[in-house]
Amino acid sequence: MSSDRLQGKVAWISGGTSGIGEAAAELFAEEGAAVAIVGRRGELGQEIADRIAKAGGRAIATACDVAKADQVRDSIAKTVEAFGRLDIVVNNAGMAVVQPLDEAEEADWDRIMDVNVKSMYLATKYAMPHLRKAGRSYIVNVGSISSFVGQAGTPIYTTSKHAVLGLSRSIALDFAVDGVRCNCVCPGITDTPMLRGHGEAFGDADAIIANRLKRTPMGVALSPLDVAKSILFFSCEDSAGVTGTSLTIDCGYLTAAEWFTEGKTPFME
Repeated sequence: MSSDRLQGKVAWISGGTSGIGEAAAELFAEEGAAVAIVGRRGELGQEIADRIAKAGGRAIATACDVAKADQVRDSIAKTVEAFGRLDIVVNNAGMAVVQPLDEAEEADWDRIMDVNVKSMYLATKYAMPHLRKAGRSYIVNVGSISSFVGQAGTPIYTTSKHAVLGLSRSIALDFAVDGVRCNCVCPGITDTPMLRGHGEAFGDADAIIANRLKRTPMGVALSPLDVAKSILFFSCEDSAGVTGTSLTIDCGYLTAAEWFTEGKTPFME
């Protein structure tokens, strides 16, 4: 049930056409925000925007490669033109490639770093004049448990997610004077298309994910909505006074160096 925590606010959400970004767009709209759904797949974004409008919300879709400065600039401008302001930036777009570092090409490095890190710089750069005008505004960057630890087979992704955490802290320091709070949400195993693709790269995605969940005390994967709720927390005054920090949402994955969940837990029901 909506509590209208974002009534009158405008949010720009990258990676908004699937997974965590899609869930965040729908949740934000339910909470009263006007939402810009940002992603390369404009037709999917429009489907989500139409669904939000049908439910009584306000949303637009803006096709955008977040690694391209002109496209990010234009996407933010389109958002402000449509809704008159900008209060919240959610930098959620991301990608991963499963390959050892010595087999990666320079283009692989550049593309992952561009999408996962450079995009956050670009969004912050072009959104900042509008965020300053809002008085109190919010940037939420989506990191990962890989912002803290290594992950086999994804060295470039892991590097990028460590960078996201450092960048979030720097943004928080530099723009607090402008009324901007910046925080980082770091999800663990989340049932998204990206996770499925990662699993398929190693073989049977379902079997690989099930095996990983045995190392999770709660024994379950996060849903995109689980993560979206934490993004919402950092996007409103529920988190007043919090900036430059991270919130790990991982069902206990990083709590222990070694763990094996046997049988069912109540969270599986």
